Amino acid sequence: MPANRHREAFRAALTRIRAEGRYRVFADLERLTGRFPVALRHTAAGPQEVVVWCSNDYLGMGQHPDVLAAMHTALERSGAGAGGTRNISGNSIFHVELEAELADLHHKERALLFSSGYVANETTLATLGKILPDLVILSDACNHASMIQGIRASGAERHVFRHNDLDHLEELLLQFPLEQPKLIAFESVYSMDGDIAPIKEICDLAVRYNALTYLDEVHAVGMYGAEGAGVADAMGQAHRIDILQGTLGKAYGVIGGFIAADADIIDAVRSTAPGFIFTTSMPPVVAAGALASVRYLRQSHLERRMQQANVQRLRALLGDAGLPVMPSTSHILPVLVGDPVQCKAISDRLLTHHQIYVQPINYPTVAKGTERLRLTPGPLHTPAMMGNLVTALAECFAATEVVAVA
Repeated sequence: MPANRHREAFRAALTRIRAEGRYRVFADLERLTGRFPVALRHTAAGPQEVVVWCSNDYLGMGQHPDVLAAMHTALERSGAGAGGTRNISGNSIFHVELEAELADLHHKERALLFSSGYVANETTLATLGKILPDLVILSDACNHASMIQGIRASGAERHVFRHNDLDHLEELLLQFPLEQPKLIAFESVYSMDGDIAPIKEICDLAVRYNALTYLDEVHAVGMYGAEGAGVADAMGQAHRIDILQGTLGKAYGVIGGFIAADADIIDAVRSTAPGFIFTTSMPPVVAAGALASVRYLRQSHLERRMQQANVQRLRALLGDAGLPVMPSTSHILPVLVGDPVQCKAISDRLLTHHQIYVQPINYPTVAKGTERLRLTPGPLHTPAMMGNLVTALAECFAATEVVAVA
């Protein structure tokens, strides 16, 4: 294909995305230590303060003094980068201590760090398909893209069950011999709808049909349970999860991903997974910050309590205002728009007219026709911020002629 044909193909793809109203524009934001959820938005007219309502730094730990102090100390002690893969000079005491802390948090024998939650999912699921002969993976229809990519790369036979549909899951499980290796892959908190999986019932099916369980808790670690171990722990089901996957980039406020499981599973993934073996390891300074965050949230309940109270308060305010907040049983409050162009228009108007930043969520992150604004109230959002948000949302819905139907 000639070079100009290449260029035409790229331009055609972008034209199609723009025509569908789902072209993504990044806000140029500068996070301000000590001011979160306030940030600076950089524009041609100069910097402008905005209130962020869509951050995954759910508890504000990205600016917590304990985290920052640990990172400053590690930076002075160990420098910036890791210097290599975990196998070639990139393994530090911070990595070792963080993995031990995560294993202890989740009551598992071992844990393993990855460069991100995405990589943890994709790499682990792909590797399980190589290790377990004739593996069948049963995946929830709303699983994250990282899980879907990992399952595809695994080479295993795969089947998708309807979202949180236990009858459909059992129907699929019945198709395979009891002795055939099976894995049920699902999430605890689904990030776009804010609903929670029936973990106990899925584990019951796993026991009945001799299947392993793989649970993505990225939107739950740090957030739920007595020490922030996640929803499975809060429900008393953590011991029934064979492989738990989590992130350090959301409630813990840093970056990185991990899995926790028994020693043989962890060692097999560590020894065979290309996405672990062949990538430079997490910088020690990041591991130190994550370790401080995990340790702090194991003993502090204040941030979780404040965040949960603010979620309930904002949910009530949205409902009282007649705004179309979707049903949610978690800390994530999606507000349905249902049209990509209008969703982007509301987001833009919130930013330019009200100094409120909420990123529009469009296809392929969510299905077409379910475009939404995803609100993540945290412990540092004030009642005044909530009131301003609800008033601004009502004005923007009216200005863009979106009918708010609860």
